[in-house]
Amino acid sequence: MALLEVQNLHKTFGKTEVLKGIDFTIDEGSVVSVIGSSGSGKTTLLRCITGLETADCGKISVGDRVTFDSTDKRKLTKAEKRENQLCTGLVFQSFNLFPQYTVLRNVTLAKELLVKEECKQQKCPRTEIKARISEIEETAKQIIDSVGLSDKLENYPCELSGGQQQRVAIARALMLSPKVLCFDEPTSALDPEITGEVLAVIRKLANEGRTMLIVTHEMGFAHEVSNEVVFMSDGVIAERGTPDEVFDHPKNARLQEFLSATLRA
Repeated sequence: MALLEVQNLHKTFGKTEVLKGIDFTIDEGSVVSVIGSSGSGKTTLLRCITGLETADCGKISVGDRVTFDSTDKRKLTKAEKRENQLCTGLVFQSFNLFPQYTVLRNVTLAKELLVKEECKQQKCPRTEIKARISEIEETAKQIIDSVGLSDKLENYPCELSGGQQQRVAIARALMLSPKVLCFDEPTSALDPEITGEVLAVIRKLANEGRTMLIVTHEMGFAHEVSNEVVFMSDGVIAERGTPDEVFDHPKNARLQEFLSATLRA
């Protein structure tokens, strides 16, 4: 059953058409990797799916919730926008951690703000707010432990390696329980020797049945972890299929050229 469905997605910046009618689905528990050259539209696709950019045309659904529909001219409420955004999570290539906060605070902050706003609207007593914040911290500690950083709770981002920072970013995204977890080149800012520790965390999430959409330049990892691979070129999906089909038996000429250049490099 499709958990994420993207239909006829278009996005233009100025006179440049970046997405030219994207259609695809991701089944619940599946991992889809998106590959392609720089400028093919991969990051823009992720940003539209996660609500960081607004597409010009098309429709996006996560489960039974429509998070974007260009034909719906109704103005969404603040609460509706928030619920749409919470359907997906995005791990950036450049970490985007708050440098002034500890690892634990980076992971708990967004969830705490949501709970405090909810409690304010419901006029919850202080004891309930305190209890819920305590629960958030305990959950965060468990998630941080799951990415191998239980000994870094009180460290600041500047005290961590790039791989550790990216694992904190993954923990932060998991804290909001997104239905679809998206990654935008999660290892591109890392030194080769520490890339493996981040890929190991993503591999673990895949084995746990997380639904994930991964933009990556790690061809070997994409082949190993993906249920399906999508090749984007010039704003369209030029080819898609199983890892074996895409990597071992590519049909599209542009994909063949891309793989030849990538593997040669």
